[in-house]
Amino acid sequence: MKKLGVLAMAGMMALATGCQAQTSTLTEDTTSLSGSLTVYTSQPEEDIQALVEGFNEIYPDVTVDIFRSGTEEVVSKVLAEKEVGSVLADVLLVSDATTFEALKAEDILESYESPELEGISEEYYDTDHTYTGTKILTTGVVYNTDLVDGEVKGFADLTGEAAKDNVVMPSPLYSGAASYNLSVLTQTDGFGWDFYQALKDNNVAVEQGNGTVLQSVTDGTKAYGMIVDYMALRAKADGAKVEFVYPEEGSLVITEPIGMVKDCANSDQAKAFIDYILSEEGQTKTAEIGYTPIKEGVEAPEGFKKADEINAISVDIKKVVETKEADKEQFATMFGA
Repeated sequence: MKKLGVLAMAGMMALATGCQAQTSTLTEDTTSLSGSLTVYTSQPEEDIQALVEGFNEIYPDVTVDIFRSGTEEVVSKVLAEKEVGSVLADVLLVSDATTFEALKAEDILESYESPELEGISEEYYDTDHTYTGTKILTTGVVYNTDLVDGEVKGFADLTGEAAKDNVVMPSPLYSGAASYNLSVLTQTDGFGWDFYQALKDNNVAVEQGNGTVLQSVTDGTKAYGMIVDYMALRAKADGAKVEFVYPEEGSLVITEPIGMVKDCANSDQAKAFIDYILSEEGQTKTAEIGYTPIKEGVEAPEGFKKADEINAISVDIKKVVETKEADKEQFATMFGA
């Protein structure tokens, strides 16, 4: 478990959104909350550290310990700990609502209605308040501009002759986002399992996670990839010769929810952390890190579409939960994983 040190900084950083102001309820005296907090997450290490630093600007006396891995490994760890009667996490921050629905069914999550829900659409949080989305993440197409000529419009380009032997995708057996995408696309008209068979026929490379996909496309090993938006757009901003496409067929959207573990050891600290992530301050930090914020009135980073500009592929969350494990098994059989 990686420990992120406390930043002994008093007071709150004044953050400006440059748009409609939200009223934050973060009025806790910074000297009144101390102790520790354990967060299990699938976020990139530098991103979760930035959020922890922002949290510690408000609560400098709370030490935050982080366990970080892919969503599937995080969930496996939680379920294994529950089996022995002791989930060590206080807060979970992982990929998608279907993951949280499964954890909710296992009675792992505590209901907590954050006072910071103003400006967050009801479609992005559980009606029982066991989890709330924290950002808008879409999966689309990344391509290497040195290797690809012509216009790339969407997912269909990955199955075309021009992309043969030149596509990479993350494995749904490792990546929570890829697992979600698998279940959504196989249930969506125009895709189904035929889409994955077409990818296989095009000799798609299946790698562990989105980071490996990005590396393969940026270094020219592959020309095209399926990837979450922020990785490609950050790489482009840093000078990589890549472009990201929000697919014309529709974007695959996840919200990386946050939730509190039932009967956790540090509930006050957990609630404060959840409130911070959902607050104007936390959402501004989320945008600064490089994600589309989920809270109305906080601007998206340059190059990103706003939440209301994204054409999301519709999804039946409960059906995705029901088929998720069977879909992964079928994928493993299809691709020999």
